[in-house]
Amino acid sequence: MKKFLVLVAFCLVGLTGMAQVGDVEDVYDSDVIQPKFNGGGLDKFHDFLNANFNYSKVQKAGKIVASFTIDADGNLKNIRIVEFHDSDAAAEMIRVLFESPKWEPAKRGGKPVSVDIKYPMVFR
Repeated sequence: MKKFLVLVAFCLVGLTGMAQVGDVEDVYDSDVIQPKFNGGGLDKFHDFLNANFNYSKVQKAGKIVASFTIDADGNLKNIRIVEFHDSDAAAEMIRVLFESPKWEPAKRGGKPVSVDIKYPMVFR
């Protein structure tokens, strides 16, 4: 019985962690026009990261996955590192994300909406 209650509690906690927050839209929703960065998409954002990331902070090969929200005003919010191999590289990624200029926000029905992005970066 004790194991059953622990299992039920674990499932409920897992479900609440996957809930969508407020008016944040799924970036892969077909009705959402993707956000733009410097007139382009994620490729332009990748160029920005490459130009501003201090690669001397990377001590070992691996992958970092950053998660952030582009709000309806085009600002980056809720910046988090959800996967990392090197804490110095993760800290550098956070620093660069906080320096990001505004995006053109995603749109749904012609109105700006917030979207969540997960952005991976691989270091070799």
